[in-house]
Amino acid sequence: MAYWNWNSSYELGINVIDNQHKKLVQYINELQAALTTQNREQIYMVLMGMTNYTISHFAFEEQLMEEAGYPMTKPHKKIHESFVATIQKYKSSFEEGRNITGQFMAELQIWLTHHIAQDDNDYKQCVEKMLEDKSLKRLENRVESKKKSWFATLFG
Repeated sequence: MAYWNWNSSYELGINVIDNQHKKLVQYINELQAALTTQNREQIYMVLMGMTNYTISHFAFEEQLMEEAGYPMTKPHKKIHESFVATIQKYKSSFEEGRNITGQFMAELQIWLTHHIAQDDNDYKQCVEKMLEDKSLKRLENRVESKKKSWFATLFG
């Protein structure tokens, strides 16, 4: 049984980000399963995977915010950096032989739920507008390309 079940209330409506958030929840569930077995090697592997995936997700999200011209990108990056430091702290505690189970799992779930609902939701409109503009631009480019192709075929 999963520690945390994803539900649609966590969704931003930006599919690529929602899918990445689902993957983070999957890592949290994998970590809970590993912690339950107390298999230290498995726990460490999940911690490493979660850490790496989280860093990659944050970099992707920050790039989207920058491209969209989101004015709060720098403070949002600071929040990400703080969370990565928290994960690193728990990873170090685990490496030192301490039990990280209860507090870490609760902190992960609370942090991610709050971060999606508050911090990520704040950039949603800005990023959606940028993605919409890019989609329209691609459509315009395809139409122009077809016009040129049609013209060239007839009059080229």
